[in-house]
Amino acid sequence: MAVGLLRVRLKLYGTQTLKDKRSVLEGLLVRTRRDFNVSAAELDLTDDPEAALLGFAHLSNNGRFSDQVLMGLLKRLEGERAFFVEDWELEVL
Repeated sequence: MAVGLLRVRLKLYGTQTLKDKRSVLEGLLVRTRRDFNVSAAELDLTDDPEAALLGFAHLSNNGRFSDQVLMGLLKRLEGERAFFVEDWELEVL
């Protein structure tokens, strides 16, 4: 069994309050869970309205498949306009 882990640091545009941030992230997390069949959560920077650290996990019996799914998710995130992907780390265990 393979576990793919993706950590992504985001710079959010136009969010000045934690409520603004929550509205952006909730929609994003729901879409990624639905479209990519991953577990997703906000990991850190919960008190900063302009930044977020998100974590995504994908389980599979094939490590290459988990890598492909998470890279596809990363490409989707990089195409979003509401935020900028500052940094990311992908690991398949």
